[in-house]
Amino acid sequence: MNDQDRSDIIAVANEMAEAARAAILPHFRAKNLTAENKLDHDFDPVTVADRAAELAMRDVLAKRRPQDGIFGEEFGKTEGESGLTWVLDPIDGTRAFISGTPTWGVLIALSDANGPIFGIVDQPYIGERFVGGFGMAEVTGPAGTHALQCKFTDALQDAIVFTTFPEVGSAEERAGFRAVAEQCKLTRYGMDCYAYALLAVGQIDLVIEAGLNAYDIQAPIAVIEAAGGRVTDWTGGPAHEGGRVLAAANAEIHAAALNILRNA
Repeated sequence: MNDQDRSDIIAVANEMAEAARAAILPHFRAKNLTAENKLDHDFDPVTVADRAAELAMRDVLAKRRPQDGIFGEEFGKTEGESGLTWVLDPIDGTRAFISGTPTWGVLIALSDANGPIFGIVDQPYIGERFVGGFGMAEVTGPAGTHALQCKFTDALQDAIVFTTFPEVGSAEERAGFRAVAEQCKLTRYGMDCYAYALLAVGQIDLVIEAGLNAYDIQAPIAVIEAAGGRVTDWTGGPAHEGGRVLAAANAEIHAAALNILRNA
């Protein structure tokens, strides 16, 4: 991949993020917003904003990069010819979205056969965009544009850990999370994709999740790794297909948390 290809990908990804913002923001905190439930025995909401945002991003790709594949949460897979796939979550954190909290985000990743190579985590309401890959690691928002850099905390007793537990995961997975959290300085809950953004910008040390899909984690992986962090599953293997995920600010804090999760 040459520099022109990379520049084109970055431009298209940002165009998609802008299109998603425009589709979503009129619905955020709207008094008449309703949510459908995608599950029979649990609650997995979807709104008109989720669908509109993914369609807006797909429209950009149809015009700018029709050769690429697409895997989106709301409209599934579209095969491509380039060997590259855009992995899209139009609103990661729809529960937060319908509750009015600004911890949801638009996730955009470009992946090859080995996983994500570029990603964006965008928070439209706050106006923050976290970008990672192709030598980029930066956040643009109300305070301007700044480099992303994960923290250097190396001991669990000094660490801040975020999660969506106990909302997701099995009893066994929650026990594994608690075994790590008990060793940490501070635990916070329910931050959706914004937790990964905070890790990349150097505010927190760990995010531990379970039950994720590929579109939940591929953009955060690209952004966090560009900022110097590590993201794996709970065995230390690749996490880009989802499942149980451990995101850490550095190799040392990752190893400490991973050792507990493996044993738990």
